[in-house]
Amino acid sequence: MRWKFLHFRLAVLVLAGLSGIGVQNLGAKDKTPPIDPNDPTLRLFQLLDASRGGKLSGFFVVADVYKDPSSPDEEMQHILRAEYDKDRGYARFNIYVRSVGKIAPEQMKTYTPKELFDFGISDQEKFMKTDPGQFGRSGDNYMRAEGDRPLASAPITDDVRKAYDSFVSQHLLPALQKK
Repeated sequence: MRWKFLHFRLAVLVLAGLSGIGVQNLGAKDKTPPIDPNDPTLRLFQLLDASRGGKLSGFFVVADVYKDPSSPDEEMQHILRAEYDKDRGYARFNIYVRSVGKIAPEQMKTYTPKELFDFGISDQEKFMKTDPGQFGRSGDNYMRAEGDRPLASAPITDDVRKAYDSFVSQHLLPALQKK
């Protein structure tokens, strides 16, 4: 009888110890740092929620000029397509990036940003953002096309974060604030 009681006490102690570990693991959730009020994504989401009812589709912007890595003497230009839906659980905000040769002023007068985007033929990059904050948080995804291959997941590096921030703060936000 004494052994049964000892086994019972031991089982209760083990069970209590195990349940304590489980409770501790459940409570140790990662704390997400607060979002800077100047975060470009937060500002963009707030602007779209207030001025466009939380929806944006088919918004095209002519962006930066850059040197073509395969031909350093040639200049290229990024064209962006942005989509946003505040009701989406994942990838609420998407930026599709295409490139064309540097656009001349007369071409800017002749063609719309959508037509210029279509000249780019295929997407080079895609940024998918779920929540405000620095690009690369949980729920964010980055895709890149290598050569003639289709878009595929790629690591989010500091250069990718800088490109995302530039596209949002220097090109998309100003264009949306004008309209």
